[in-house]
Amino acid sequence: FSDNKVLCAQRNENMSLPLMWEFPGGKVEKNESEVDALKREINEEMLCDLEVGNKITSTSYEYDFGIINLHTYKCNLKEKMPKLTEHKSIKWLNINELETLEWAPADIPAVKIIVDGE
Repeated sequence: FSDNKVLCAQRNENMSLPLMWEFPGGKVEKNESEVDALKREINEEMLCDLEVGNKITSTSYEYDFGIINLHTYKCNLKEKMPKLTEHKSIKWLNINELETLEWAPADIPAVKIIVDGE
């Protein structure tokens, strides 16, 4: 979140679920907390740092390539703005605009919680 907007990232053509939208993040490594993983992944993928706030939800989704356990947190950017490195596109959207995107299925429950909770 930044100025009450939500950062949305579009997967590139070479990723699984090409061109679908997701909340930025990544995999939790062995002996790493969810929060530490989120900070590390955002730093690696978007070259910025953030302050992790409250957890919004945890969900699981079974794709044909495996089960995804998704942990979504409300975060605020620190100083550096995100830069596009791996994704095709990033957008800052108002909460009421989130449902206009084609979200990866695993992210849809979190989108609904954010939209309904605001």
